[in-house]
Amino acid sequence: MSPCRCASASPSQRLTAFVGLLTGIIGGPVVTALSPSRFAVSGPAAGLVTIVVAAIESPGSFSLFLMALVLAGVLQLLFGILRAGRFISLVPASVIKGMLAAIGILLIMQQIPVALGTAEETGLTEVVQGNAAFSVTAIAVGAGGLLVLWLWGSPLIRRVKSLRWIPGPLIAVLLGCVTTLLLTHFAPQQLAALPRITLPAFGSLGDLLGELESPAWSEWRNPSVWVVAVTPRWSPASKPCSAEALKKLRPQNPPPSPNREMVARGVGNLLSGVLGAMPITAVIVRSSVNVSNGAQSKLSIFIHGVLLLICGLWFSGLLTLIPLASLAAVLLYTGYKLATPRLFIEQFRRCGAVRSVPRHHRRDYRLRHAGGDRDWSCHPDGVQPLAQPSPLAAAGALR
Repeated sequence: MSPCRCASASPSQRLTAFVGLLTGIIGGPVVTALSPSRFAVSGPAAGLVTIVVAAIESPGSFSLFLMALVLAGVLQLLFGILRAGRFISLVPASVIKGMLAAIGILLIMQQIPVALGTAEETGLTEVVQGNAAFSVTAIAVGAGGLLVLWLWGSPLIRRVKSLRWIPGPLIAVLLGCVTTLLLTHFAPQQLAALPRITLPAFGSLGDLLGELESPAWSEWRNPSVWVVAVTPRWSPASKPCSAEALKKLRPQNPPPSPNREMVARGVGNLLSGVLGAMPITAVIVRSSVNVSNGAQSKLSIFIHGVLLLICGLWFSGLLTLIPLASLAAVLLYTGYKLATPRLFIEQFRRCGAVRSVPRHHRRDYRLRHAGGDRDWSCHPDGVQPLAQPSPLAAAGALR
């Protein structure tokens, strides 16, 4: 499951599957060793693909983006040392939900052409205008993957204990691999209509190191690089969601320190930028699978990184059997979960509830009583007094 998820996290033309595998390899041993969390699996997230592609287009090249990632890692490391990690929790949940929903919508828009089997440079505009050539084979593989993912999330599969621990994306990707093998033996002429993952063959660790791309060190003063580096779009934005979700899945006592977590993310992103990988974040999907399968320590996360390294070195030929349409189905399903219609319906209902507040309750939050020395607050049952704040209480609140 690990190679498939990491490979699906970077299907862009600028972000090869090798970059996704490399990010998972770094996030496994390195970030896990420094992170205080025993269950959070770090690596590339499918939801970050859209943000990373936009960030690459801003400086103009992947090497400039890597330089920005190095600077972002240094800033995260400094913030963690200065104990600024506690301020992450101040980010409103509504802002995070809105950002994730936008990422989901963009992810769907980017993966629709891939699921339809169009050419590499074809975008959604060409698809809508009817100027793109579709592949029936790719459409069938993508539709089959989406059907598997939908069935695996249904209550019918969840009731079967023997199938509950098997991730749905793994089944969808295996279905695509079986399709590739069947076409190879029975209809080889159809393989050209089914784009697949391309990975370089590594005979040794030196071959893997030869594929690494270095950051543009001389461009560290470039303003566009700093704009990407100082924008908190990597782990700081997704960390609150992952932390809160992991607290509900598996409480950890004592709770992980946000400062140590930021130091771990900073070191991971710094190393990712140096080696030519993607930003590292705590992936809630893989973390939830880790918890649901009975993880008790960091050992499972270390094994996760080691398996990625083994697959990248000696089993890259097997990974090339994965069709891009299968990975697009995984990303489309991920985008749907990020931007589920239920989220928008709940927000509209909350807006309607705010508008339906009775008029006699729509008063100022604080009222000054005529001739008194106390503040007064509106309450649905009447007006209730509030104690006048003292300088000592204000100092304690600021502290």
